[in-house]
Amino acid sequence: MTIAFRSWQRRLPWPLSPQLTDLVVAAVVALLTGLDAAVNGPGHRQADWLTWLLFAVSVAALLVRSRWPVAVTVVTGAACAGWALYGHIGELLNLPVMVALYALAVRGDRRRTLRAAVVAALVSGTVSVIAGKDVAQPQGAPLLEMLWPLVPLLLGEVVRGRRELLQEYAERAERAEADREREARRKVDQERVRIARELHDVIAHTVSAMTVQAGLALDALDSRPEVARMAMRQVRTSGKEAVRELRTTVGVLRAGRRTAAADPAPRLAQLDELVEGVRGTGLRVSLHLDTGGRELPQLVELAAYRIVQEALTNVIKHADARHVAVSVAVVGEGLAVEITDDGPERAVAAGEGYGLIGMRERATTMGGDLEAGPLRGGGWRVRAVLPAEGGAR
Repeated sequence: MTIAFRSWQRRLPWPLSPQLTDLVVAAVVALLTGLDAAVNGPGHRQADWLTWLLFAVSVAALLVRSRWPVAVTVVTGAACAGWALYGHIGELLNLPVMVALYALAVRGDRRRTLRAAVVAALVSGTVSVIAGKDVAQPQGAPLLEMLWPLVPLLLGEVVRGRRELLQEYAERAERAEADREREARRKVDQERVRIARELHDVIAHTVSAMTVQAGLALDALDSRPEVARMAMRQVRTSGKEAVRELRTTVGVLRAGRRTAAADPAPRLAQLDELVEGVRGTGLRVSLHLDTGGRELPQLVELAAYRIVQEALTNVIKHADARHVAVSVAVVGEGLAVEITDDGPERAVAAGEGYGLIGMRERATTMGGDLEAGPLRGGGWRVRAVLPAEGGAR
């Protein structure tokens, strides 16, 4: 009956409070048990004041079964035993104690349910023996009287186990959802950093080179117009290159496969063009490229290219150097990338700036490492070692 009531309660547009639930269950039990207590067959004890007193105590106890299930089970069990010992016979007189036993199992744990099963079975069997088979259970032996209390306990144990299982599933779902949200945030953060790094590498390098070239053109505009004209041509070339790389980057971010295929990511073979553009600023750059004939992964070549690009950008912006040596060579199982300039000693601002951070992130992402710092006697060196086989993390 309690199971059916719970199923009906879930269909309501609003949930019932525990107090109201106990009231409704007590009312239904009172109706069924009262009808059974009021009607007795000939030759058996008829209902009197003691019958209705035990009835009232049982129904009143069910009103608080959610708060004190153990006490309610004891009270309703005593009333049921009193009916049997007093000589009443009825199939529904044990209904209050069955509801109480069910509540005891649902709101407890397995250990308490086992203890209640042993006590209830022993008490029921003892009452059956004392009251007499003809009075307590005309159609069965005391063994049957020991079994009926186990039915509501077993049912309550099944319901409680199912609730615990559903709660565990819900908690697992919440944890999985939280893990998915954390993973999504992590991927978004990684993608945001990657986008910022790509845009920084493209814009910072090109704009820095264009600024130097524009300044050179401005200084030579009157005295050396040919030099100024050459510098402005280089500005235009650098601008076109920046637009092309930005278009490529944006196309990749938008999953534009056609754009990405038309403008592939920079490779080591394009270092000559990069160095030539830097030379247009008046800086002397030497390049040593030796891959030993090995085919390097695209991600490794891209990381190496970007590190060289950012290092040259830093030289243009901060070093006031005259010469830069760039070396990219396979050493053992790694690709060594080294950029050295002869500029005066310079300090690194707190936080290192986005350029050094971006280079270090690229190297770390590929499974390598990067060192950057001043050289003894002046100058600055950036050295990164990347796995030649690509170990991107």
